[in-house]
Amino acid sequence: MALASMLLVQLGLAVSVGLLDRLGAEGTAWLRLSWAGLILLVVVRPRVRSFNRASLLTTVALGVVTAGVTMLFMAAVARLPLGTASALEFLGPLGVAVARGRRGTKVWPALAAVGVVLLTEPWHGGVDPAGVGYALAAALCWAAYILLTQRVGDGVPGLQGLAVSMPVAALVATLVAGPSVFGALTGELLLIGLGLAILLPVVPFVLEMLALRRLTTAAFGTLMCLEPALALLIGLLVLGQVPGWAPVAGIAFVVAAGIGAERTGARATVQPDRRELPVPATL
Repeated sequence: MALASMLLVQLGLAVSVGLLDRLGAEGTAWLRLSWAGLILLVVVRPRVRSFNRASLLTTVALGVVTAGVTMLFMAAVARLPLGTASALEFLGPLGVAVARGRRGTKVWPALAAVGVVLLTEPWHGGVDPAGVGYALAAALCWAAYILLTQRVGDGVPGLQGLAVSMPVAALVATLVAGPSVFGALTGELLLIGLGLAILLPVVPFVLEMLALRRLTTAAFGTLMCLEPALALLIGLLVLGQVPGWAPVAGIAFVVAAGIGAERTGARATVQPDRRELPVPATL
């Protein structure tokens, strides 16, 4: 589920590139989040009564950081090469993996970090300071997203948590970027946004929440470092970008880290929630 989520994320980002010139980074993120929030509200129909005060506050916080990681990363990509932005953003999952990993598992984040550096080749040119700031802020939001998603997934049945956090993210994005892009919307853009929202973030976020019920945060954070490898593959197949030797070597490092995380990172005990709802067929 984690690997499928990452693949869909990269495909969604590749497809989203065409909207940047028409809506900008913040507008593109807003369009995806708004459709995603609406879809989950309609399909899941969350029951607020199933939340206690603590779980509701955690879910709202998850929505805020979801908006943050989406919009900040799009802003970073608008100013930095995708590989550089991705490498900086992955400091978030790597930090979670290092902080939360069990004894003897610290080698996997280290391998993944080497792989990320090789994949992105930061020695090729300078970077935009504002872009670096946006990417680092996105990294902090992503680390918080991983921790909050696991807490929401453990404490809230089914997809109820996601069906609340995503509309919250849409509201936050609307406050930040919505008014500036309303005038640029067309029927075509709205339909494209609907398709993109399903591809990213609706299905990937559902898969991530389900995956975090079965993995430790350390394992999930390290597995996220496979995304640069998937991005390299999507770039090759979709955009015709042929990698050099360093990115290929980087793939080997992050794949090794991912295998290590999968072998050592399964959660010790997972108590299934008998109230859990089945994943809707439409998702």
